[in-house]
Amino acid sequence: MDPSPEAQPAERPRNAEATRRRLLDAAAELFAERGYERTTVRAIAERAGANQALLFRYFGSKDGLLTEVVARGSLEQLHATAPEDLFETALRSMLSRSGSGADRSLEVYLRSVGRGDEATGTLRELGGEYQKVLAGLTSSPDAALRADLAMAWLLGIGLMRTVAAREPLASADPEAVCRLVLTTMDRFWTLPYPPAPGAETD
Repeated sequence: MDPSPEAQPAERPRNAEATRRRLLDAAAELFAERGYERTTVRAIAERAGANQALLFRYFGSKDGLLTEVVARGSLEQLHATAPEDLFETALRSMLSRSGSGADRSLEVYLRSVGRGDEATGTLRELGGEYQKVLAGLTSSPDAALRADLAMAWLLGIGLMRTVAAREPLASADPEAVCRLVLTTMDRFWTLPYPPAPGAETD
């Protein structure tokens, strides 16, 4: 169990904000590299060059830190991206995760989504927000299903490439992956709604 925070002198506002950013950056890197369970508060603080007590002061707990890591990347991406560009933006962000300054929030999501506690609830809410936006790309009666299928494909690619590191996908050129996936997705949203078995058709 992570140690309890100790009383520390208050930081100046400018230093506090810089420390908070360093803790978020360090947590994002470690959660993506190791997963949530294997990442300790001590390791996050050491990478950020900060005292563990400050992590508890700013985020309350490791769960609270996970929530902000995911929200900082994924929710900002969600709100800043046009709905029709969201799938491609998320895909490219994941495929370019190793680049300098790359957003690793989806990678954190992939490594943390199987947990059965408060953090999982937060991640499910995030998935629900993405579903709503993607479902708006089609007027089909099965819009929610299509949105879930699109998300399942995106997350499946992430799991195979990032977590399982399965070849040839793990080392595939991002542009080649995008070309194959996005060409299919362009048609996905406009496919006719399939009638139920036995239903009359014109």
